[in-house]
Amino acid sequence: MRRFFSVFVVLAVVAAPPVYADPATEAIQTPPSGTWPSFGRDYSNQRFSPLTQIDAGNVHRLARAWTYRSGIQATFQATPIVVDRTMYLSLPFNHVVALDARTGEERWRYVHTLMPGRTPCCGPSNRGVAVADGKVFMGTVDGRLIALDQRSGARLWDVDLLERTPTQTESVSRIAPDDPLAAARFVGSTGAGIAMAPVVYQGKVLIGITGVGFGLHLDSSAENPLTVVGLPGNYGRSGFLAAFDAATGARLWTFDTVRAGAWEGDYRSHTPDGHALPRDIPGEKAAAARYPSAWKFGGGAAWSSPAIDTLRGLLYFGTGNPSPNMEDSSRPGDNLYTTSLVALEIETGALRWHFQQVPHDIWGYDVASPAVLFDFERDGRRIPAVAQASKLGWLYIHDRETGALLLKSDAFVPQHNLFQRPTTAGLRVHPGVTGGVNWSPMALDATAGLAYVAAMHWPVIYTLHEKPAANGRPASRYTSMDPVKDERWGVLAAIDLKTGHVRWQHRTREPLIGGTLATAGNLVFVGEGTGELDAFDATRGTLLWQHTHDAGVNAPPITYAIDGVQYVAVVVGGNHLFGFTQGDQVAVYALGR
Repeated sequence: MRRFFSVFVVLAVVAAPPVYADPATEAIQTPPSGTWPSFGRDYSNQRFSPLTQIDAGNVHRLARAWTYRSGIQATFQATPIVVDRTMYLSLPFNHVVALDARTGEERWRYVHTLMPGRTPCCGPSNRGVAVADGKVFMGTVDGRLIALDQRSGARLWDVDLLERTPTQTESVSRIAPDDPLAAARFVGSTGAGIAMAPVVYQGKVLIGITGVGFGLHLDSSAENPLTVVGLPGNYGRSGFLAAFDAATGARLWTFDTVRAGAWEGDYRSHTPDGHALPRDIPGEKAAAARYPSAWKFGGGAAWSSPAIDTLRGLLYFGTGNPSPNMEDSSRPGDNLYTTSLVALEIETGALRWHFQQVPHDIWGYDVASPAVLFDFERDGRRIPAVAQASKLGWLYIHDRETGALLLKSDAFVPQHNLFQRPTTAGLRVHPGVTGGVNWSPMALDATAGLAYVAAMHWPVIYTLHEKPAANGRPASRYTSMDPVKDERWGVLAAIDLKTGHVRWQHRTREPLIGGTLATAGNLVFVGEGTGELDAFDATRGTLLWQHTHDAGVNAPPITYAIDGVQYVAVVVGGNHLFGFTQGDQVAVYALGR
């Protein structure tokens, strides 16, 4: 019996499936309550903390615990990462610091040098770092993935994600000389870089490139910033999300966000949720043969850190608009897989499903805000779901396994002339190219059944500019989205995850761009471009606490705890594209007396 039992145990052990032990993976899958170890805190991207020391009853006592100033005043969007009593933070232009998370004392600083000849397409900021396996990982605005030593900040490896061939980009010279836009200040155009914070899972660093369908951005005046111009032509390249070996930086797989050679799709006349699209489908089909290589410049930026379903081995992320942005004359078809929520197999990068919110997008409606995982309830059943807060002003909820649309929320911002083509007289549209919900991550409280979105109302005038050839000048055709002066505001909205109804809303003076934090203390935190950090009662939407800074708070807040003290932290650096004052600080708060 003893010999038989020993053989049985050996056979049982041999037959048992291997268990993958990854301390970094487990730490983020179920992080300790006092940490913030990944961009969305855990792999679900819920940005929800179970900490309760700061709650709706005492949040009025929040006071500044410490302040760190980096000395770099520029657009600042990063989410701080807090593990092992240390805060890791990417600064504008991809410098990185490690700070004592209790005092703000700088422990080390990595100084990044941009690659010669490679100009960032979309500004100096990125969304943060990832920490795992003794390393700090960061994507850079000049298109590199870098690993630093977690203890010292020394660079361990550096991988160039982009081809070294130059990328064609838009130019103000393509605008007719007599158009007032020709005199506007150039602030950005299609290119390639990295904005998202990477995510590390089972030894893979997951990251994608951005800017590939950015369009020409002009800063026409302080009162009317962020004009976007769509020019015909072959600009940029196709985007991608890729996996890299965390130990060596070797590329493991790549998913191209544009379907090579066959991005035309089914020439859909409606969005998947039933809205008619203003398309000349026979004309597009007739033109397809003239543009066989349009997909090579197809856009589809990967703006946001993916959410990871560890049980199903899937990741979920959004793709940007097609390129050229807003100008569709040279890109017939649905332009797959742009402006989509995409599910991939983590092990191989194979496509599991996609949901294209806007086929043949001509409005710049990127799927920019991160996907968030939770369990959707219907008829007493719990369905694994993924939610995405869109630029269009709706929260979409999908079945995680199939992509089927389970629910679309009520509109949480005003909508007007959605899916209408531009006119020569100018058509008023909202949401415009800025959204809705732009890149701002939402927070989700699964127990309360609420999602909290930071959104904006900012109408645009969508204009078609057509100039005939004259006086030796060639004919020109382009479009522009010009923000409406003196009409813009922000919306913080709580959305019921069962019904899709808006439970409550709070309006702010300026558009909200940055993101939200929810806690088990029945609180929601959000920053404003005018410098305020706000705390709201999560159930009722009542403003409970506010502190004003000397620059815009246009990044997502986080919370963590050390030695029994809960802290709330946010970077204060503004946003140039939205006209918000830029700064250089990290502001950290705790309960005072």
